Amino acid sequence: MAACVVVADDLTGANATGVLLTRMQYRASTVMSLSESDQDVIRDCDCVLFPTDSRGVDAQEAYRRVSEAVEKLKGEQVQLYCKRIDSTLRGNLGSETDAMLDCLGDDYIAIVAPCFPSSGRIVIGNYMLVNGIPLHKTNIALDPKCPVKISEVDKLFQAQSKYKVRSIQISNMMKGVHALADQISEARRDGVRIITFDCVTQEDLELIADACLVSGEKIIAVDPGAFTATLARKIIKPRMERRKNRILVLIGSVNSNTTAQMEELWLSQKTGKIFVNTKELLESEAHRDREIDRVVRRTLGEADQYSVSTVVGDGIYPENRIDFAQYEARTGLTAEELSETINYALAEIAYRIFSEDKDFRGLYASGGDVTQAVCTRFGVAGLELHDEVLPLAAYGQFSGGDFDGLDFITKGGSQGDKNAINQCVTYLKERLFI
Repeated sequence: MAACVVVADDLTGANATGVLLTRMQYRASTVMSLSESDQDVIRDCDCVLFPTDSRGVDAQEAYRRVSEAVEKLKGEQVQLYCKRIDSTLRGNLGSETDAMLDCLGDDYIAIVAPCFPSSGRIVIGNYMLVNGIPLHKTNIALDPKCPVKISEVDKLFQAQSKYKVRSIQISNMMKGVHALADQISEARRDGVRIITFDCVTQEDLELIADACLVSGEKIIAVDPGAFTATLARKIIKPRMERRKNRILVLIGSVNSNTTAQMEELWLSQKTGKIFVNTKELLESEAHRDREIDRVVRRTLGEADQYSVSTVVGDGIYPENRIDFAQYEARTGLTAEELSETINYALAEIAYRIFSEDKDFRGLYASGGDVTQAVCTRFGVAGLELHDEVLPLAAYGQFSGGDFDGLDFITKGGSQGDKNAINQCVTYLKERLFI
């Protein structure tokens, strides 16, 4: 029987959440009815999703449809219940959440984490913003069926729910997971049944999920899908064993655009972060070998903590940029030759990481010179190209060499907006089922 039950207010929402779960190697199925003939499908999947088609109906009918669905889907084997809501808070948020609370019992509370960072939906100060614009100032306010006239998340739920609602904002989320877990339990003791949360990044969703687990409270996840996927990953083991694939992000570009893109990646995703002291790569061969070994050892030592490890030349910040003139005078090498030394050292770091940890199956490289050095060191015969992730960002696989079939994305350092590397890494994670 399914370990995760998602009740969605429409079909596209159910499918969108199902795709997120499938990417984590759960077997997820959207069922169109709950008749006896559908029970085999429900029993065979990890996650069952059921659309009630209730976004545009009146509150009482929405309550009835969700109640009927939960009554048929609930069971002792279910580890996670989720109410999938619209990413712009349209529809019968309160009545549908009430229906799930009533069906599951008084010991459940609803945790509302309505952000979807990759789609520009965030909540800060209790206000939902869509691509930086307050929700009520977007075209959602003009929706012909389900207009949303205010941006405060707790007010939207309180206007529709019979239960007490409390908002936990970012200023109350900065003391760590245990303090946040205490706030959840305190709200429960105060009779609160619906708690709404600020959430801006995936890191916020991780924090909220961990706090829910630490609190020990029985919860219903109420969100557009990202929070559900985060909780599922922490609670449910897929029937199909998940591969431990990892990604290396290798950055040699010193373009200021790359700096902004990496900072956005670090803000949006949990990654390892290791800087290469590029001056050490030019001091002498002995210094270079020590620095390469240091970076490799540290990356491998921390790999179990992250699905994405970033190895970045410290020249990404201006204060660390190399004055090639002094090294030209000292070594007799040209600036181009010195640059090649750095690039091939970065390629050597990547080669050793992939050689020693076979769970590294994806590579993102920024900067054409670094990518060329990697291809040379890895003995790549060709690049089998499959897709354009973004303009001037190509996805493909290595052909030939020591790592034939390795998934990669490469992009010029100056290309794309601040979210470009984050998008490329997310794309690669999806390809590798991370």
